[in-house]
Amino acid sequence: MVWMVGALAAGCHHGPAPVRPVVPPAVTLERALAQFRRGDFRRAQLALQRLTFELGPGQPELGTARFYLAECYFQLGDRLEAAHEFRKVADEFPGSEYAPLALLRAGDANMRLWRRAELDPTSGETALSIYQELAGRYPDSDAAARARLHVRHLQEQFAEKSYKNGMFYLRRKAYDSAIIYFKDVVASFPEAKRVPDALLRLVDSYRAIGYKEELQETCSHLRRFYPQASGLARSCPPDTTGASS
Repeated sequence: MVWMVGALAAGCHHGPAPVRPVVPPAVTLERALAQFRRGDFRRAQLALQRLTFELGPGQPELGTARFYLAECYFQLGDRLEAAHEFRKVADEFPGSEYAPLALLRAGDANMRLWRRAELDPTSGETALSIYQELAGRYPDSDAAARARLHVRHLQEQFAEKSYKNGMFYLRRKAYDSAIIYFKDVVASFPEAKRVPDALLRLVDSYRAIGYKEELQETCSHLRRFYPQASGLARSCPPDTTGASS
């Protein structure tokens, strides 16, 4: 009997579980941003992921949450997911302050995915396309100004890739194929550092297959625009006629 009374008494202490207070989305967002600023990207990512499900489409915090979620992916090294999330921010919140920067960062993520010129350039091409879109949609933004620097970097990489392809064929004496790639460097990326080298290799290719007129024209172009090009005197001596030197 005593044990029953004790059990009942103990049971009296078990009321309903306390209800946790509902944290407003703005507070959760501020906490997540504080974690982000401290470099605690993993915890910030988890909090921002929850927020994207809790917030409605019309709530202003959603654009901020999505942008910083994408930035968390970027900082944690998941460039592919970062590019996808940044793209969503730009598409779903085109009038927000985050839209230009989201396009810039989407381009940055794709550019990081194309690490070396000899690799598949698809990610680099995507990055270039996004930067160009940014320049078209938000031409006066700071993000567009920063993108222009990245475009120059990408153009250098594309020029390097075409140049290496040309060298591949040149070494195998496939001169017609080599010429196509060297011409692409000159025509598509005229400001690239590889242009003088590509012109000199065009001279080598033309000389090898006896294209005297093209050789002379290319040497004239080199002398006029790239008089300090390394190897110019050897490839294009003053009496260049197309004969082998």
